Amino acid sequence: MSQKTRLGNFFEDFSIGQRIAHATPRTITEGDVALYTALTGTRFACASADTFAHRLGFPRSPVDDVLAFNVVFGKTVPDISLNAIANLGYAAGRFGQPVYPGDTLTSDSTVIGLKENRDGKTGVVYVRSCGVNQRGEMVLDYCRWVMVRKKDTAHPAPEAVVPELPAAVDASELIVPEGIRVDQYDCALSGSTDLWDDYQVGEKIDHVDGMTIEESEHMMATRLYQNTARVHFNQHAEKDGRFGRRIVYGGFVISLARSLSFNGLANAFKLVAINGGRHVSPAFAGLTVYAWSEVLEKLVLPGRNDLGALRLRTVATKDQACTDFPYKLADGNYDPSVLLDFDYTVLMPRRV
Repeated sequence: MSQKTRLGNFFEDFSIGQRIAHATPRTITEGDVALYTALTGTRFACASADTFAHRLGFPRSPVDDVLAFNVVFGKTVPDISLNAIANLGYAAGRFGQPVYPGDTLTSDSTVIGLKENRDGKTGVVYVRSCGVNQRGEMVLDYCRWVMVRKKDTAHPAPEAVVPELPAAVDASELIVPEGIRVDQYDCALSGSTDLWDDYQVGEKIDHVDGMTIEESEHMMATRLYQNTARVHFNQHAEKDGRFGRRIVYGGFVISLARSLSFNGLANAFKLVAINGGRHVSPAFAGLTVYAWSEVLEKLVLPGRNDLGALRLRTVATKDQACTDFPYKLADGNYDPSVLLDFDYTVLMPRRV
């Protein structure tokens, strides 16, 4: 039998400090941006119109930040999570240089933690992944942890190493793109007059709209990112799997939640951090995604009185409108409708 094909890494293939350079550079095109818009319905003005982006100091419309995240993430899948059972969480994520059509992204990952599970059949792998553009400039740096199968259950467990990760990225560590200004910000074109000053800590926003996931669309989106995880595509295999059907890639759910958040957060024009996140339950085609957000913190940016940052929790639900803000039950467990619990930080103009 030929040994040229790759089966992906299993838990015992990882070691602390291991650095993995991920294959297939990806040049982002205007076609990718158009397809992403078609699949997610994103409407944020800065990523939609060059004229609007120019007013903010960008040379042209940057690529939607979640599209950039998904492309960087997709590079890592064949090496990190091809044999994963679940992607468990995110932390310490920072967006760096904006991505523009024509930029080429590459990714690498470093193993920062390992812990075998009690069943001896799986383990949790912690990695820090970094995406850079063709000039070597960081566009995204983040941590995630994944439950991965063991190939050989008799293989001895490694010494457990669980990294300490921050609850949130500090305001002093947020990267504001060079040259950003908001003195010509146009609220009529952005879609809302609500700016940083108008939000309060603890405020909850029902984003109202819902979006039904279609089988063809979630697979097309996942292929757009060159994510190769079999659970998203292979119905012949998945009919005998845990759920009996294909699972929607969690990054597509993040994209839908971010898109839906426009209704209530239209002026959150730039993601600057991923503080944490959890895919609470699997999503499948046919489900309708709704979302709501809570303002967790209002952050003052050093040296800026024209821009502020909001730390947000966006919760996505399945077949459940968010009028009552479904989240956790009295016992601390998540409401059965919750798909995603995503903690991130955005930039927003201030009133001056």
